[in-house]
Amino acid sequence: MKGIVEERAVELGEYIIENGATVRSTAKKFGVSKSTVHKDVSQRLKGLDPALYDEVKNILEINKAQRHIRGGMATRKKYKHT
Repeated sequence: MKGIVEERAVELGEYIIENGATVRSTAKKFGVSKSTVHKDVSQRLKGLDPALYDEVKNILEINKAQRHIRGGMATRKKYKHT
């Protein structure tokens, strides 16, 4: 079980980097919860591969900064009647 969790953390990190993915989209792709993705890439990955962790952290910070914009766009789309 231990090796599987570590491998998953690395796979999740690589996926986020390659696709610039959000925690939510990564969780959906791998069929795990958002909490699992967040814990894997923010805690487990830090000890396994610090360089990968830094790259993932940068992408997640960008996603967090853009989060309010995406939410506004989704609301606009929801209420826009065409």
